[in-house]
Amino acid sequence: MKFNSLSIFTFFFFANMFSIHIAKAETPELAYRAEATTGEGSIWHPDRKSIFWVDIEGKTLYEFLPETKTSEKWTFDRMVTTVVPETANSVIVALQDEIIRLNLSDGSSASIAKINDGGGSLRCNDGKCDPEGRLWVGTMTLTAPRNSAALYMIHANATVEKKIDSVTISNGIVWTADKKYMYYNDTPTGRIARYKYDAVSGDVIYDGVAVTLERGTGGADGMTIDSEGNLWVAQWGGYGVYCYNPVTGKLIRKIEVPAPNVASCAFGGENLDILYITTARAGLSDEKLKEYPLSGSLFCCKPGVKGVQPNYFKNKE
Repeated sequence: MKFNSLSIFTFFFFANMFSIHIAKAETPELAYRAEATTGEGSIWHPDRKSIFWVDIEGKTLYEFLPETKTSEKWTFDRMVTTVVPETANSVIVALQDEIIRLNLSDGSSASIAKINDGGGSLRCNDGKCDPEGRLWVGTMTLTAPRNSAALYMIHANATVEKKIDSVTISNGIVWTADKKYMYYNDTPTGRIARYKYDAVSGDVIYDGVAVTLERGTGGADGMTIDSEGNLWVAQWGGYGVYCYNPVTGKLIRKIEVPAPNVASCAFGGENLDILYITTARAGLSDEKLKEYPLSGSLFCCKPGVKGVQPNYFKNKE
């Protein structure tokens, strides 16, 4: 086919218009205003119709009920890093060196298991339950050398198994609907890794890189998966949540967030069609905080896809 200058111009004009259309950013709404140092670990609790998340350095667990626009919070004596549902009245919480059960009715707690914190040189970070109800929680380095952290699997009987070692900052983790694969972020690698997953034993085998993040888009932090099997990744320093096809490794879309450091995301709502997004104030200068004053808050939007039901911690083997 022969192109003249006008046809070339027309081709690139419409190509650019199409590109703009498919990459169109969506701005989420403010759901709950907070000044979290590091808002992390978001997860929907279907029984309570609420979204939970934590402020790690603030040592605070939050619960927001969208229907009533009300909230609750619980504070701890140590950093709190992740939360998963267990029953209508209890959640499992990771503190910096311990996994506990929190009674939401009276605020009482009980220890489940200790996690190796390297004498204070490591701390727990992000985590989620696998399809069989076992809790996976990773650690991250504080003063320890790189690759000193690990990813652990905690059974309901308090047995703790190390599943992946040589980790630096353990972050987002999800499983596919067919229970065959697990996707996992060790943030400094700049990649989302794929593992073959055995649902019965909980064993994982490294199966390569699913996604390599584009330079300049931040680091892979918290992550969730939608009903189509695509990954939604909160990217610290990336001003948004990025959606990837883990089969092709391609970026599908980006949700722009009015905060530089986006830390976690989770689908919620009655139809699991609302994406909740947590953000952080940590690492931002006074100038950046003036430019992005809502940093540390909880946001939400409807991206046009649905998530999957969160996995509960099973309190009986």
